[in-house]
Amino acid sequence: MVPVKVLSYNIRSMRDDTDALARVISACEPDLVLIQEAPLFFRWRKKLARLASASGLVILTGGGTAAGPAILCNLRVTVERTEDVLLPLTPGLHRRGFATAVVRIGGARLGVLSCHLSLQKDERYEQAGALLDRLAGMGVDHAIAGGDLNDRPSGPAFSRLAANLQDCWATSPTGGEHTWTHSQPPQRIDAVFATKGIEVLGCGVPTDLSGITATDLRAATDHLPVLATLNVPAS
Repeated sequence: MVPVKVLSYNIRSMRDDTDALARVISACEPDLVLIQEAPLFFRWRKKLARLASASGLVILTGGGTAAGPAILCNLRVTVERTEDVLLPLTPGLHRRGFATAVVRIGGARLGVLSCHLSLQKDERYEQAGALLDRLAGMGVDHAIAGGDLNDRPSGPAFSRLAANLQDCWATSPTGGEHTWTHSQPPQRIDAVFATKGIEVLGCGVPTDLSGITATDLRAATDHLPVLATLNVPAS
């Protein structure tokens, strides 16, 4: 088994305190970061590269080419291939996409997908199905997906994913639960999922890690991050 740490984080186009954002990401010591709402417009690649560098990471794929989702990684990760996927556009709604990759980490081969699902219920449900199809078509035995689902665990899209994948928080809750603190009551709308066979050691909002403060979590962006600690079978 190969230990892998995966962080999912909606960074709100880096419109907030990017120093606090980098400190939170760095303190989590992730191998992979599944980003949502990466910068999309003027010099978006440079902005995302600056965040990756400040966090001790590099850009793997995504950003503007995936309509917002991106993947960052550390130097443990060897990239086999990447693909940015644009989903069908519904008139009047935001373009959505997936950032995807197949990577190798310490003997494990892993499919990776970052997503930000629609605010519209029916479109969101269809996008959840497209996510499952994309994972199934990666040609890997093990995969992880994560992102901002814009849906609660009881919702149709979230439930569709959880019926086919391990909801890492539900499997092994560690740290905080709620990721969207601006709603009342707070909700869990961000999640990390893993295929069967991956061992989930813990997953949740990393509120108790050394180097992470409540001040930085509030200042970094309007979502809270989700950190999953996994054991992935070696290939």
